[in-house]
Amino acid sequence: MRFLRNILDKPAAWFEEGGKLNRWYPLWEATDTFLYTPGKVTRNASHVRDAIDLKRIMILVVVGLIPCTLMAMYNTGLQANLVIEPGAGPLPGWQNALLRLLGLGHNPGNFLDNLVYGALFFLPVYIVTLAVGGAWETIFAVVRKHEINEGFLVTSLLFPLILPPTIPYWQVALGISFGVVVGKEIFGGVGMNIFNPALIGRAFLFFGYPGQMSGNVWVAVPEGYAVDGFTGATPLAVLKETGLESMAAPGLFDFNLADGHFTWLESFLGFIPGSMGETSTLACLIGLVVILATGVASWRIVTGLALGAVVTSLGLDLLGPSPTNPALGTPIYWHLVFGGLAFGAVFMATDPVSAAYTEKGKWIYGFFIGFFIILIRTLNPAFPESVMLAILFMNVFASLIDHFVVQSNIKRRAARSAA
Repeated sequence: MRFLRNILDKPAAWFEEGGKLNRWYPLWEATDTFLYTPGKVTRNASHVRDAIDLKRIMILVVVGLIPCTLMAMYNTGLQANLVIEPGAGPLPGWQNALLRLLGLGHNPGNFLDNLVYGALFFLPVYIVTLAVGGAWETIFAVVRKHEINEGFLVTSLLFPLILPPTIPYWQVALGISFGVVVGKEIFGGVGMNIFNPALIGRAFLFFGYPGQMSGNVWVAVPEGYAVDGFTGATPLAVLKETGLESMAAPGLFDFNLADGHFTWLESFLGFIPGSMGETSTLACLIGLVVILATGVASWRIVTGLALGAVVTSLGLDLLGPSPTNPALGTPIYWHLVFGGLAFGAVFMATDPVSAAYTEKGKWIYGFFIGFFIILIRTLNPAFPESVMLAILFMNVFASLIDHFVVQSNIKRRAARSAA
């Protein structure tokens, strides 16, 4: 590794203050600190030193996202292969030619077929996100003369995971541009944005191009039905329209991916249609263990969100089933495995920049996210999914929650001091 260190050190003087390439210092510094810890550290006793810096926090989040990323590729390929009827031919796209070139086919029972086919949908979206979003990060770093922040490592992976597999690449470029520039950089960059950049980018696409962002995904067709296309409504959209009974298989723990219905176990594992990385509650829970064990995320936000969802769902259950609202009365154990609730709770709501900072504030912040997720899912006919809207809405109130928590603490301490 000394050889690599020498390669990086040799041109360092060109990029540092006074060097002829000083304007491009952020690019050199990003490469250097991505591979090594910063060479300059504060040694005075008045400063707290810790092995966990921003780069390592972001890398740990990326590690926590690995299960969701692998599941995104596998399930995307699985859902695509499930809708390919014998003799009907594969879904249109360049992915099929490359799949044949690799000697693979469209067998939903073959792990490698599903994984590689799904990767051919996921990886281009990820590459476009990296290229376009990374370019914006570099431009702002060069203009402002500061380092390229490692926060984009997480944003660049979160964004593709919350997108559908068939989204046009130009929309990916447009969405990540909006998320980075409007969602983060205009506020001053990492640490000063009030919204999660990946979510604000998805919200822009959701309202600007709803046809590509919601409502249609690959779905398996039940036996006996005529095949007139490869897309259909998402599970949550079906839940809003016709209720749980029309979609969920009777056996909660049965496993039959080709019957056009979903059991609770299939939903928990993630073998259902949806955005690429959001379908598997199990993968999200594995990631949660990683980021909680390393102290990156707050367990209070996650627990508060779960409590908010459970309390709201149980409260709405008291209203009973409604002929005009099939979603009313959906059990909480189904809510927890549908849509992006688990993914949002683990990786979006816990964003330390846009979330509440005080300990009590984290409970309040998380609780109301869970409250609004279930409320919008159940009572608002316009939005089948609600995780994105609930998190962004509470992002707005996070600092206000912290303000009132701090003021409450000040009043209590003042009262104790007076006594």
